[in-house]
Amino acid sequence: MKVKITKEITLLEHLLEELQTASKTTAKQKIVHGNVRVNGKMVTNPAAMLKPGDAVEYVKQVVKIHKVKPPYQTLFEDDAILVAVKPAGLLTIGDRGLGGTSFYQQMQAYVKENSKGKERLFIVHRLDREVSGILLFAKSEKLQEEIKNHWMDTKKLYYALVEGQPTEDKGTIRSWLAEGRDQKVYSVKVQEGAKLGITHYRVMDRTPDYALLEVELETGRKNQIRVHLSEMGCPVVGDRRYGADSQYERRIRLHAFYLSIRHPVTGNLIDFKSKMPKGFITLKAGDEKYK
Repeated sequence: MKVKITKEITLLEHLLEELQTASKTTAKQKIVHGNVRVNGKMVTNPAAMLKPGDAVEYVKQVVKIHKVKPPYQTLFEDDAILVAVKPAGLLTIGDRGLGGTSFYQQMQAYVKENSKGKERLFIVHRLDREVSGILLFAKSEKLQEEIKNHWMDTKKLYYALVEGQPTEDKGTIRSWLAEGRDQKVYSVKVQEGAKLGITHYRVMDRTPDYALLEVELETGRKNQIRVHLSEMGCPVVGDRRYGADSQYERRIRLHAFYLSIRHPVTGNLIDFKSKMPKGFITLKAGDEKYK
């Protein structure tokens, strides 16, 4: 059911008017649990302001109620997908011999316990160990394949704190990427095994020695952002493997803060955001040079 908005009103106030008999708590739950779309996009903030002409849609979608507390921040979960935030320093997926220490293994254990063994997770994409941010998992191989088939349609944004200064306020980096014998990734001429990488960036803020960038991935190659920014002369702070200054705390300042996809079952466009992690712009312990 779609409703056209005729006046300025908050999403919660509108929903209370439409449902009439619903309590404020029930209306809030419908919003927070992802059952409301505004102009085709999921909105989970009850205080979001609507304006005349906006289209509000109510979607019947079964959202999981957490019987067991997830080990990490979970942004969304239903019968089809799970979206959570991986901290820096944790592998997306590791060897079985690591004793269940990877992000995937811990979230997998949570899902199995929460569903009494009826559900499991399937990996759609990965983040490097030292990179934090949003990760999406599917709950079946069929859904995993469906999401991967349309992965190029997703929008993925990152925060990157870099050394040096990009010469332009925004730009695009294109190169063919290949992994060397040392397991580092390099830009190369077109050759067998190389894959095209396309990275867009926008400067959000500058200081004399550093810049905060918003980075958008058009392709998702191994270490792509780290390689491209390093070869541009602006290595990610803390990324010693790709040329960052070794005096700073060894924590790669790269955070996947935004992801939008088409839900593999409903087809609705849904998006997720994650706040910049605490200490992300701290260069050394007890030292916040970046203001």
